[in-house]
Amino acid sequence: MTIPKNVSGLVASARVAILAAGVAAGLGATASAQGDEQPLIIARNLAVNSLDPARTSCDTCNIYMAAVYDTVVRLGQDNKTVEPGLAERWEVNGDSTVFTFHLNAKAVFADGSPVEAKDVKWSWERLTNLQGGMSWLFEQVKSIETPDSHTVVVTLSQPDSEFLGKVIAPYSGVVNSKVASQHGAKTSKEEAATDTAEPWFLANSAGSGPYVLAAYAPDSELRLKRNDHYWNKQADIGEVVIRQVKDSVAQAQSLMSGAVDIATEVSPDTAKTISAPDVTVQTVPSYQFLYLALSPGAKGNPPLSVPVRQAIGYAIDYKKLIDFTIGGAGQLVPVAIPNGFPGADGLPAPEYNVKKAKELLASAGLKDGFTMEAVFPNENYYGVDMSTLMQFVQQELAKVSIQLQLKPVTFPVWLQTVKGEGTPLTASFYGPDYFGTDQYVRTFAMMPGTRWYTRSGAERVQGMANPKEKELLDKALASPVDQRDKLYHEIAQLMIKDRVIIPLVGPNTVLAYNNKVEGMRYSVVALLPLQELRFKK
Repeated sequence: MTIPKNVSGLVASARVAILAAGVAAGLGATASAQGDEQPLIIARNLAVNSLDPARTSCDTCNIYMAAVYDTVVRLGQDNKTVEPGLAERWEVNGDSTVFTFHLNAKAVFADGSPVEAKDVKWSWERLTNLQGGMSWLFEQVKSIETPDSHTVVVTLSQPDSEFLGKVIAPYSGVVNSKVASQHGAKTSKEEAATDTAEPWFLANSAGSGPYVLAAYAPDSELRLKRNDHYWNKQADIGEVVIRQVKDSVAQAQSLMSGAVDIATEVSPDTAKTISAPDVTVQTVPSYQFLYLALSPGAKGNPPLSVPVRQAIGYAIDYKKLIDFTIGGAGQLVPVAIPNGFPGADGLPAPEYNVKKAKELLASAGLKDGFTMEAVFPNENYYGVDMSTLMQFVQQELAKVSIQLQLKPVTFPVWLQTVKGEGTPLTASFYGPDYFGTDQYVRTFAMMPGTRWYTRSGAERVQGMANPKEKELLDKALASPVDQRDKLYHEIAQLMIKDRVIIPLVGPNTVLAYNNKVEGMRYSVVALLPLQELRFKK
């Protein structure tokens, strides 16, 4: 997932009014069922930045968007297969530059109006033109045509064999254009600055998914109710309440006490303390990982040549780190591409070799080591406390005479730092926005324009750019799947050699829930697919 944002200005300004409405509706109290139906209560640190489909970008947003806004195609339960969504079929031309989607005539929005091609075009153009956090999904789109009410033809400016993955992302969900326009939503680039729909989206939804928004109280509750007019298989559970419970321990306690049915962010260590007989705890591999990032071009010009970056990689005991931070409940990650994603299979595991690290430092004229600053976000990601993680890294690097000066800061300060003058060493996290490898290449590879090419200050350091990666990426996106994945494998090997990004651990995901809940699973895009959940009869 992309880096979560703080609550936007509009969300913050609407907070008092929405909280008042929420209290009036009983949001602060124990959830009540609709009629005789029992609500599903989920504990989660909400951290919602927006509920506007064109502006939203957060983990909770993934859950919400996938439940409320259908996409034209979906990801199967195997987390890899593309299946029909709003589109019952689709075609792709030979070089992956033209994608044609044929919408299902049965598809309707929650108000009963038909989902039409114009709504798809409107939604995707608005996402692009408002330049929200996920607008990059459609940056290669040249045109969107609607030859009839149920056909959408997308032409790209260059080949992209992963475009289907991007339209699976929850942020590509289709909005009822008529309803949203009536409440201030605009779609053109020229009108983007006058779009006033975000406050409306905090209290209303306009999708065709199995759920609709019932109410939202920031930092309190996000409440959904079943869309009884859903055009596809209806959700079994009539009401879902995602309740604000910030930390892992509190979530586990709420689950064991019966106050909630699902705890979504229980850490592996905390999971070991859950012993309630009516609670199930499963640990499954995830596609998320945490990593170190080195910035040779940061302020002060730290001595981070290739041999030094390689030495840092060799100096860390990765298996011990996994045990130390998450009690062994994680995976080794060879490259900044999740295990199981295209191109990641068969890569060498990260190696711990202090002797080799010292030799590399000596070859760089740094036998006696050096000192450098490490600014990092003082947060907890996927059950890993970042301060604990960085203290471990500090101790490991001290073995090769590299002294880290740890500077934990708030997330906004960290983001400002890495976007500005930089910090020689930091740590962060990443989770997928869709099943596709190009998002990782475009984020972590040493190509002009990628997130960490910029943040590492690569443009200020000779020899940092790796043009071969860009060449291979362009070729991969224009190739059939089997050839594409081989090219991604080549890119992955180059990214390992860059040694700007050093993956540390892929934490497992803990599924913790009451035994009465069925259908629990981890999803790449939805995280927790609400429409698949049900209570045991």
